[in-house]
Amino acid sequence: MWNSTCTFLLLIICVSGCTGPQDKDTIRFTDVTSVAGLSGFKHTSGASGDMWFPETMGAGVGFIDYDGDGWEDILLVGGNSWEGGESRAQPAVSLFKNNQDGTFSEVTTEVGLGGVQAYGFGVAVADPDNDGDQDFFLSTLNTNLFFRNDQGVFKEVGKEIGLADMDAWSTAAVFFDADQDGWLDVLVGQYVVWSPETDQWCTIDTVNKEYCTPELYKGLPLRYYHNLGDGTFQEQSSRAGFDVQTGKTLGIALVDVNRDSKMDVVVANDTERDLLFLNDGEGTFTERGLQSGIALSSAGKATAGMGVDTGVIDSTNQAVLMIGNFSKETLGVFQYSASGQFRDKSAASQLGTPSFLSNTFGLFLFDVDLDADQDVFVYNGHVHEKVAEVQEGISHAQYPQLFLNDGRGQFEEVDAKAAGIDERMVGRGAAYADYDRDGDLDVLLLENNRPARLWRNDNETGHAVQIKLVVPASGRSAIGARVEINHGFKKQIQWVKSGSSYLSASSQILTFGLGNDLKIDSLSVFWPDGLVETFTDIPAQQRVVLSQGQREIKTQYQFEGTSSR
Repeated sequence: MWNSTCTFLLLIICVSGCTGPQDKDTIRFTDVTSVAGLSGFKHTSGASGDMWFPETMGAGVGFIDYDGDGWEDILLVGGNSWEGGESRAQPAVSLFKNNQDGTFSEVTTEVGLGGVQAYGFGVAVADPDNDGDQDFFLSTLNTNLFFRNDQGVFKEVGKEIGLADMDAWSTAAVFFDADQDGWLDVLVGQYVVWSPETDQWCTIDTVNKEYCTPELYKGLPLRYYHNLGDGTFQEQSSRAGFDVQTGKTLGIALVDVNRDSKMDVVVANDTERDLLFLNDGEGTFTERGLQSGIALSSAGKATAGMGVDTGVIDSTNQAVLMIGNFSKETLGVFQYSASGQFRDKSAASQLGTPSFLSNTFGLFLFDVDLDADQDVFVYNGHVHEKVAEVQEGISHAQYPQLFLNDGRGQFEEVDAKAAGIDERMVGRGAAYADYDRDGDLDVLLLENNRPARLWRNDNETGHAVQIKLVVPASGRSAIGARVEINHGFKKQIQWVKSGSSYLSASSQILTFGLGNDLKIDSLSVFWPDGLVETFTDIPAQQRVVLSQGQREIKTQYQFEGTSSR
């Protein structure tokens, strides 16, 4: 009797909480950089012995469907070399077209990007002119650039439309509808005041110059550009409340922490306190980083915030903020509570200790094994080539790390060698997308002054559904929409976002892992304009398109090569 009762109770527990958890020892990635046709690309920092500060930072990567064919294409930011203090030499950004067979072809020149030169850093992808195709913003060391997409050919119009109004070192950028008027606005992070003439001299041996730390440079405030709805933008940083704090921004992420259907903004600053801007409505924000508990570490110190992402990691369904920090600073993990405060979860999540020696730039939440919870990928690499000479256990090139979620918000690190990710790299930009349309999420990486990498996800995964949201009436982007799904006894929440990670742009298609479940029982879309729509009985193993107001589930395609699942 006792045994049968226990068996029954265990069965009930599993039915109400288990969705086919993945064994961490079966996680597999395959480096397909060469096969995919990306091996010819190399980021250039310009390093030639002068030890100029920007050379340490690296750049981002992005996925973009520039031609609207339903296959994710790739943007790689090139950096640049130096001559007389000016950047020169290679295209600021390179575009690789998805050939729909696992390979990519470089089309940089054909799409109008070949002659563009700048010392590039971050890329953000969106459709701010509501014409139905994806444009992109490129932050640079000097004047920022905006590339308008016209039937698959890009034209740089940054100054023309008001997004290149000053020369400054810009970094992360996000598109979002700050005032809910139907047009995407732009928030741009800035780093420090720097020029070749003001570069500081630092050393670790009293003889040779080395790269300095950001503490020696003056930080810059955020820049906010309001979309006027006529193809142009107006700088309104002060009116919106984004210029209240000078920072050294390297990461920006979006999330609606208090579920009021207005997107809030998390800002990761390097050696300055991190920021949380709560959306007051009508395009104004209040900074509440200190009051909410995310601004400083548990020791009360500002950290070297770099990559950042947001999501939901457990059954509380409360938003979590994750921030990548410097070596000897753990990952920042903060979970929102009903009181309006964030709780430090770096220890409870079991992410603190494994990340202590890592220097984390790229960072994102995604369901790598499709078992219905969000896992964590961090992309590491130090800024000083000689760090191993002065700090034991820390190297310039570092291993990336992948942490699997047990469904309760506790994480276990995957064995890097078994997973095929056991190469030390000088990690910087990192993004994800399902480039081969098989239902799971692949990873795009860029090292500083080194090559790009494309890792194909070859896990024995669970079932999944991908959701593409469309606002057909106005052409308006669905950035800011929240999707909540129920399947079996499980609930999941994701937002359509731009930005996150380190200077990078991941896919804006939402991928929901379902574990062993074969369908989504119910799905609710909380559209950016406040409309809520609910859909039921969506079968797994497909990408579906949900258009606002049409009450119809359209299958875009079945996943490639998933018949055995």
